Amino acid sequence: MVNIDNVYQKVLVFANKEQRGYITPQEFNMFASQAQLEIIEQYFYDINQFERGNGNNTEYSDMVTLIQEKLGTLTKIHIFPKVPGMLGWHPLPDDCYKIGTVTKGGADREEIDEITYSEWTKYNKSRLTMFNFNTRGYVVTNWDPVNNISQRGIQVYPNDADMEGGIKMSYVKVPLPPKWGYQIVGNKALHDVSIYDPNTGAGKTTHFELHPAEENELVYKVLKYAGLSMKRDDIAKGGQGLESLQIQQEKQ
Repeated sequence: MVNIDNVYQKVLVFANKEQRGYITPQEFNMFASQAQLEIIEQYFYDINQFERGNGNNTEYSDMVTLIQEKLGTLTKIHIFPKVPGMLGWHPLPDDCYKIGTVTKGGADREEIDEITYSEWTKYNKSRLTMFNFNTRGYVVTNWDPVNNISQRGIQVYPNDADMEGGIKMSYVKVPLPPKWGYQIVGNKALHDVSIYDPNTGAGKTTHFELHPAEENELVYKVLKYAGLSMKRDDIAKGGQGLESLQIQQEKQ
């Protein structure tokens, strides 16, 4: 978790130096949400890039391990229950951002490979390559064939009604939108430290659901967005420059 007030105060110091501009809480919250999603999306591209390199086994410095650790703060496990009549169709959780590993239920926990619809069609053309109960695959789809409605889910081939324990899936969840909660006191916005509780809806502040190491990059990204919004090239370029410098250090 990254404390949202720490990020906001640092951004204000950079942006408001010599009275160059002020970022309202509403603006900051929008920039913060965009910055958080951008950082998460970049993780997947970075993993692909670093896995193509030689990597290293040095403790604390293997980049793929470090990124996976950051993704760990957003990773959840979901078990699809066995439901008669679903015909291998399983709706994804509402907060699913990216699917990780899908495995069979039961004791063996055999991994199920993701395939495209065209691959499934090709495999089913031959008895030698078609899926059977020992060889499985799943297709990500946006259509629920059971209820005949648009819904994001996975279709497992062949029908998995005989499987014990359903299907288990790891995934990266969509983070809660960060929010710098505040109260107006004497025409001034003061931080409301009451924390948002997703179970009850209570509280006004929602911190970033990112690894603590991302605090600096959040500051730089929000500063960049703020400069663009205020049409202040100096602020935007300053944030962009600091962000680029950090990325360069990470990928050297």
